[in-house]
Amino acid sequence: MNIAFIGVGRVGSALASHLKDAGYHVILAARDTRSASIVALQERHPSIQAMDPAEAVADADVVFLAVPYPAHAEVLNACGQALNGKILVDCTNPVGAGLSHGLESRISGAETVQAEAPGARVVKAFTVYGFENFVDPAYPGYGDLRPAMPIAGDDGEAKRVVSELCGEIGWQAVDTGPLSNSLHLEHMTLLWIKMARVQRRGANFVYGLLER
Repeated sequence: MNIAFIGVGRVGSALASHLKDAGYHVILAARDTRSASIVALQERHPSIQAMDPAEAVADADVVFLAVPYPAHAEVLNACGQALNGKILVDCTNPVGAGLSHGLESRISGAETVQAEAPGARVVKAFTVYGFENFVDPAYPGYGDLRPAMPIAGDDGEAKRVVSELCGEIGWQAVDTGPLSNSLHLEHMTLLWIKMARVQRRGANFVYGLLER
């Protein structure tokens, strides 16, 4: 499976590195293929290639969108029709002033991503937590319980693929339903930020799913 990353900041770099270690062919989509973040990732994984966004996406089965939310429309437009039919994993979060929802909770950011890329199969995933937990998702001492990764989307097969990717890099995927439920996941992200950063609990906590 070929996986392309649009955005290789702290979240994208961490996920790309783990998926590369899991044996996937990872491609970086970037206009500046010699940016500092790309060079740093290639130093750890020399076989990872960086190329023009449309070209990278065309070769991919799954595309991760891991840019700051305000940049999503521009980068998706740069990919054009190459996104049609692709699984598009939305890792973005619309954050507004005062750690409010950036779209005033009228609609989820994931739904606006779907509107910008109508031919893609969007799955909201790899949000909810800060980047530290994507760098290291391990929480030993809880037996077989893994950190929960809530996901949402309208395409069942796309969610199945994303769930498998979650499992391969240390997460338990939790299907929360349709893409519109991404609004609740984005609020979970805001809650995590407030607990971790504002209340100074620190980044070393995640949510778990306990079932009876």
